Amino acid sequence: MFSKVLVANRGEIAVRIIRACKEMGISTVAIYSEADQAALHVRLADEAVCVGPASSARSYLNVPNIISAALLTGAEAIHPGYGYLAERARFAEICEDHGIEFIGPRPATIERMGDKAEARSAMQAAGVPVIDGSDGPVESDAEAVRIAQEIGYPIIVKASAGGGGKGMRVVRSQEDLIRALNLARAEAEAAFGSNEVYVEKFVERPRHVEIQIVADKYGNIVYLGERECSLQRRQQKVLEEAPCIAITPRMREAMGRAAVAGARAVDYVNTGTVEFLVDESGKFYFMEMNTRIQVEHPVTEMVTGIDLVKEQLRIAAGKKLTYSQEDITLRGHAVECRINAEDTAAGFLPSPGTIRAYHAPGGMGVRVDSSLYTGWEVSPFYDPMVAKVITWGRNRDEAIRRMRQALDEMVVEGIQTSIPFHLELLKDAGFQSGEFHTKYIEDDFMPKR
Repeated sequence: MFSKVLVANRGEIAVRIIRACKEMGISTVAIYSEADQAALHVRLADEAVCVGPASSARSYLNVPNIISAALLTGAEAIHPGYGYLAERARFAEICEDHGIEFIGPRPATIERMGDKAEARSAMQAAGVPVIDGSDGPVESDAEAVRIAQEIGYPIIVKASAGGGGKGMRVVRSQEDLIRALNLARAEAEAAFGSNEVYVEKFVERPRHVEIQIVADKYGNIVYLGERECSLQRRQQKVLEEAPCIAITPRMREAMGRAAVAGARAVDYVNTGTVEFLVDESGKFYFMEMNTRIQVEHPVTEMVTGIDLVKEQLRIAAGKKLTYSQEDITLRGHAVECRINAEDTAAGFLPSPGTIRAYHAPGGMGVRVDSSLYTGWEVSPFYDPMVAKVITWGRNRDEAIRRMRQALDEMVVEGIQTSIPFHLELLKDAGFQSGEFHTKYIEDDFMPKR
């Protein structure tokens, strides 16, 4: 096992990783920007190195400084968390070049799965269901028009190197296709440095359901059930659950086997997530694979009892999985709410500021992953998520009741947060019945507010 790990991230995920390392007896090195000098992850780590000014581009994305910090402190491995450098194949290669273990998949796998068109082709070859569409990036407008006519409208144009809804356009008629292609290419070029796009059939009112997989370096791959991630705003998840109440045991097994087959086809190692769209008839289709730990990983931990961050560390250190598929059972239900520093009553405007008072909720089945403390200044430079509240119950109703109680109890003074929004959502009839889809918040919930 490693003796020292550098955590190349900030906020709640850096705190989460540092805590896991401490439980395993691993020393930790935090990196921080000038704006994060007093951050909680810096306080908790055994060592800390400033890697640049407030701008992420000059600090948390500053690869030379991060590698230098690892070498200077003698870190044997780097955990990238999520975001930032977590899915940068070149960063994983640079770690390897300097004799530092990258805690994640191999660079070639990251690169292959980062190209959405290539990922789609790889999954299709592995027998994983995919939505009808182009076999790769479309070479011309004429090719896009031809494919759209073959599969029928509506279609969706997606950036090959995309993510987070960028470079994505839904098209419902041929008259709108050329304009959508141009807009998607321009947005993809600006966001990802590549203007390649592909097209596929657009699934109306789908659920977004993802399968968590864990794979060691010896070919053992296990799936840990599914997460319901349909509740989104502008393609960004706001609330997740495990398991998904719309998935039957038979569907779970089919989706799990498909995820494992896809992971095996690309020689996957470490933790990863295979994301699917599930249509109203119950058919599922591959959407993308995330080659990192997910923001919503705690709900899987709560229902399986498996610590995914510790698994990442063990796998990277060359340990074999200590369980097989037959050992995995799902117990109870878990819900996660992402708490953002936003004024949801004012159109979700960012709400930076100093935390005047902070109280984390507690009680049976309540977990809080956060970087907050009284006196901490929430910066305008970074992602607005400041905490995740996770609750577990013997069933979904109990998990939801505990979440409502936890959010009622939680105190964050000095900034506006998304807690009021989540409390409204938890009381919503559509949410409580489980009858929602990826556009539910924007099309159904928000108009009722």
